[in-house]
Amino acid sequence: MAKASEVKVGNILRYNGELVTVTEVMHRTPGKGGAFYLDKFRNIKTGKIVEARLATDEQVEICRVETSDYQYLYDDGDFMVIMNNETFDQHNISKTLLGPSVRFLTEGMNIIVSFESEEPIMAQMPNNVELEITYSEPAVKGDTSSGALKTATAENGVEIKVPLFINQGDKIKVDTRTGDYIERVK
Repeated sequence: MAKASEVKVGNILRYNGELVTVTEVMHRTPGKGGAFYLDKFRNIKTGKIVEARLATDEQVEICRVETSDYQYLYDDGDFMVIMNNETFDQHNISKTLLGPSVRFLTEGMNIIVSFESEEPIMAQMPNNVELEITYSEPAVKGDTSSGALKTATAENGVEIKVPLFINQGDKIKVDTRTGDYIERVK
């Protein structure tokens, strides 16, 4: 347990029985009454923002979170099997931890996973991945309006909007957070 005055941005706390990450800490000293902290927390599971008013000596529980690199091995229904790159321990974690970026996951890819007392609480993919285009419509000559995009299918089955000059067999870089095309890879 720690005092509210020891809480810093980025800490992970157990607040009202839920795991939250601290996004903002403001110290207030009103003219009348004692000083207090106005903190903003983001619930790790739901993403909901919660504001809390804590007295300076109020006790809060700072959670011990271990973050490591893991390698994605294979798909197991609603779960994925990952392996710690240092200890070679394998874990089954839910695909929902990665959110919408899970569609860009390929075997052998390294991801960052955070555990709090043997329970996976967060997972993060690399910001961008390289994928090979397995299918794309050929560009029509003269169809070169600026910024024109067409739909292409990547090696993992995901459809991505790409510029007209991208053809089948090309490798492209894709932003995993937004699903947008970044550039063609040589």
